[in-house]
Amino acid sequence: MEERLDMQSPNWVNKNVAFIAERFPNCITETAEGIKIDFDLLQQELSADVIEGNKERYRLEWPGKREAIVTANLPTTKTLRPVREDSVDFDNTENLYIEGDNLEVLKLLQESYLGKIKMIYIDPPYNTGKDFVYKDNFSKDAQEELIESGQKDEYNQRLVANQETAGRYHSNWLSMMYPRLKLARNLLNKNGVIFASIDDHEAHNLKKLLDDIFGETNFIADLVVVSNLKGRNDKKYIATANERLLMYVKTDEFQEYGLSLPEEKLSDYREEDDEGKYRLIELRKRGGPDTRAERPNMFYPFFVNPENGEVSLEQDDTYSVEALPIKSNGVEGRWRWGKDTAKLRLKRLLGREVQSGDKYNIYEKDYLEQEGALKRIKPKSVMAGAAYSTDGATKKYRQIMGDIDFTNPKSVDFLNDLIEYTCAPDENAIVLDFFSGSGTTAHSTLELNAKDGGNRRFIMVQVPESIDESDKAYKKGFRTIPQIGIERIRRAAIKVKEHSGADIDYGFRVYRLDSSNMQDVYYKPQDYDQGQLDILADNVKSDRTADDLLAQVMLDWGLPLSLKIEQVEVSGKKVFKVAENSLYACFDSGIDEDFAKAIAQDEPLRIVFKDSGFKNDTAKTNVKQLLKQLSPETEMKVL
Repeated sequence: MEERLDMQSPNWVNKNVAFIAERFPNCITETAEGIKIDFDLLQQELSADVIEGNKERYRLEWPGKREAIVTANLPTTKTLRPVREDSVDFDNTENLYIEGDNLEVLKLLQESYLGKIKMIYIDPPYNTGKDFVYKDNFSKDAQEELIESGQKDEYNQRLVANQETAGRYHSNWLSMMYPRLKLARNLLNKNGVIFASIDDHEAHNLKKLLDDIFGETNFIADLVVVSNLKGRNDKKYIATANERLLMYVKTDEFQEYGLSLPEEKLSDYREEDDEGKYRLIELRKRGGPDTRAERPNMFYPFFVNPENGEVSLEQDDTYSVEALPIKSNGVEGRWRWGKDTAKLRLKRLLGREVQSGDKYNIYEKDYLEQEGALKRIKPKSVMAGAAYSTDGATKKYRQIMGDIDFTNPKSVDFLNDLIEYTCAPDENAIVLDFFSGSGTTAHSTLELNAKDGGNRRFIMVQVPESIDESDKAYKKGFRTIPQIGIERIRRAAIKVKEHSGADIDYGFRVYRLDSSNMQDVYYKPQDYDQGQLDILADNVKSDRTADDLLAQVMLDWGLPLSLKIEQVEVSGKKVFKVAENSLYACFDSGIDEDFAKAIAQDEPLRIVFKDSGFKNDTAKTNVKQLLKQLSPETEMKVL
């Protein structure tokens, strides 16, 4: 029997059960519904103490958490359909823009992008009582959901207002965020990091949620981002001037790339020697435990050559002037380095006269270039500046989009810093934003790549939220947020290219979430009798194209959607070549032995056909056998 593609996202419940079964086979039991886990026994296996019933413990709970966990684990049969007319350089670009509910999109990306994302940035709904949250309910059919929410439209979106007066105000938001963050964590690589913008409404809950999913030990920082320099005076008691930015890493293998020095800091590197330009940093410790009494081993003398400022730990006729870490008030201070470190770094030290030959200070030479590259710095815990503000972000947005309004777009400079800090130019890093809004993260990725020649790629995901008819954007012909995001990225790419002339990837592939390409019989053949099966001889929906099928096949086979796609003709039939010979796909009819012989010459690693695409049953059998004989490494599947 030939192998068929599943054409649905991974079933994480089954994967998790298999994981437990491999390690704790004694905790697996059989029931009328099939294999299950004996959780009481598993709980005991994971404890060195005798477990006696439920005990109080520290953890995050809310009404609906169990349902949120189930929601994350449920597979989806939906797919992503390419939209070539909205894309730029579709066949060659490695950037993606996906329109659809981000929960189902994240499920679809689980195999193709598992452990491949370097950085995630999200700016989710802040749950202010005025914005929307997603209503996730996969147990009801489409009509029931439509009636219940009253929010579905032709785009199948599930957005509902979450009023502060709602009895499950915080719980609704947590249930919306949990499965998305859980699935997002799977996509991060071991060196990955996630940033989440939020304000005071849910900052405390988001931190607990991220602790729960990523682990408290992987929390890095709760950063302050000054988004309104003047402060919002419409707020009660306090004029709010900032938002929060939570940072978590996937594991302790995270490596930062750092930020380039700002122009005003470069001017500090005025002096130069054989090793390059440097600035001087005082070696005496300032602040904290900075006295001899507190760190006596950090108090010792240096000896300076008054002719050239060179430094030694031994006194002689050349190094004749003693230098001690004495504070301006006469208190004995201490150095930043111990004596052993000082011995290794003497050549990096310089003594300078500070009081007409009476006293010398010791300074470290901080070189601009280190190990062949310009010095890089860490971001501060408070990120402030006009470029980070909402006003600055809006101004930059309008320079591209004119009067196509978008409320509170994120700052390009702010995202530039996050991406630059985490993703080195030559890392081929993928940046994911699954609440992408106006597309700032994509704009920043393009701008930063043009600046430093990087090869970072982006994946943007945005639900097709409707635009209010009173907005200027609506009057300009825009009906959904993704339409604005796509146009912004297109315009930003043109402007960045004009300004920089850089040779980078300015394109992006647009995909739209939709129901499966396959007829229901593909998933539930037991629900159809023989007469119906004859009618549905072709199990692909009649309105689906070869492009549609290729996207679903790539997802099902775990291939990134960013791989290069070529279209060639073989024996008169259209064949898609994905990443050279990684995957061949032909969805034409009349597949026969001659076609198999021709395609086998390329020795593709994988090949897929429609089940109804073969000339006849005999041809289907012969094609499979010919491929085994002529190209034994080729894996063939049908859909």
